[in-house]
Amino acid sequence: MARARGTIAECLSELQSESHENQQKALLTLVSITKVSPQNRNLLAQAQGAVSTLLSLSSMSSSSTTTQLLALSILFNLSLNPNLKQSLSDMDKILFLNSVILSSTSAEPSRIAASLLCSLAMLDKNKAKFGVAGTVEVLIKAISRPRGPASHHFLSTLAELVQFHGNCTVAVRAGAVPVLIKLVENSDCEDLAGTSLAILSLLARFEEGLTALKETDQIVPLMMQILKGKCMLSKEGAADILLRLFDESERCISDVLRVPEFSSVLADLSVRGSVRAREKASLLMKKLMEANMDIVYGDIGNKTATYLQW
Repeated sequence: MARARGTIAECLSELQSESHENQQKALLTLVSITKVSPQNRNLLAQAQGAVSTLLSLSSMSSSSTTTQLLALSILFNLSLNPNLKQSLSDMDKILFLNSVILSSTSAEPSRIAASLLCSLAMLDKNKAKFGVAGTVEVLIKAISRPRGPASHHFLSTLAELVQFHGNCTVAVRAGAVPVLIKLVENSDCEDLAGTSLAILSLLARFEEGLTALKETDQIVPLMMQILKGKCMLSKEGAADILLRLFDESERCISDVLRVPEFSSVLADLSVRGSVRAREKASLLMKKLMEANMDIVYGDIGNKTATYLQW
């Protein structure tokens, strides 16, 4: 431990140097010693001025791109320690990371900043802070841009944040549903579409998200098309969304009953899907059978009542 402390102290001293080369060598050392060692992360975080120095070097205005990336990478390493997540999530740090995502002209700083935010958000106590700090809106704005190398990291961070109800409300009001639907429709990347559907499924747990989905044009045909695709993550998300829509909207069920192939699509998914997809497919088939029986017996009942009136 004494050796690690000495190395950290030496590196922090070098970070005050005016030489970019010396700074980057020190940062590379800190990246290396904090990558796998929780103990070294704690030692660095406890060193006076360490975190504030790293934040300063993460600023695009004061550092080269390489220095910025290394400093952000060290902060990300620190965030992997559960005991450090709360202290790294004060409002100033969150706002700074938001600004990196919005203003960075390179994908790499945005990618690391989003990963850092996602790591910090994994502590449930932190999730509400990000809603207050505007991180949800920042991520939706970033996701709405043309697809880039950091797109999946933005989506993963948003998926983590919307596990908290308050952040779901913020996301829906910020226009998350149409942005994510557009990504599902236009993306040729199954991974992005699958994560987008997983987020939509999380939003649909609450009234505001479900209402936004019900108001989306052609939502049922779109989900059905996804069920016929190849990406299992997408199929799971689409099936979950349909279940929630069926629970809340008779119109959605009637739309599906007009499509003869829907039952065969569900039958295929219930046999060849993942465990979660098979469960969702079975529940959907049950709901369709119940709806179909209601229609059949309702029709018979109406005819019987008419006959008795004669």
